[in-house]
Amino acid sequence: QVQLVESGGGLVQAGGSLRLSCAASGSIVSINAMRWYRQAPRKQRELVAAITSGGSTNYADSVKGRFTISRDNAKNTVSLQMNSLKPEDTAVYYCNARTVVAGIIGYLEVWGQGALVTVSS
Repeated sequence: QVQLVESGGGLVQAGGSLRLSCAASGSIVSINAMRWYRQAPRKQRELVAAITSGGSTNYADSVKGRFTISRDNAKNTVSLQMNSLKPEDTAVYYCNARTVVAGIIGYLEVWGQGALVTVSS
């Protein structure tokens, strides 16, 4: 199957920066969209940023101008550079990928285990 492994979460002061990374492995034929979601305590999971295989991106309004999503198609990785962090960015961040997997018809949505980002004021 396919696995997504995240890294890079942690504690940072407001105004600081963090970089999240996510690596996909397994029987991957191709990866369509790759996304970052987040879920804060007592809130629903929300889409933070997305990037297509061609490099087109979109962002939640709350992170535009501060976060940058990028991917390396050759390495099946996606990253999220987070600058000017705010306490309200505190959440568990999840990597998501829409994949085509050997032996499976259609797309398979895969999720990472989550990375905790805590921004102190």
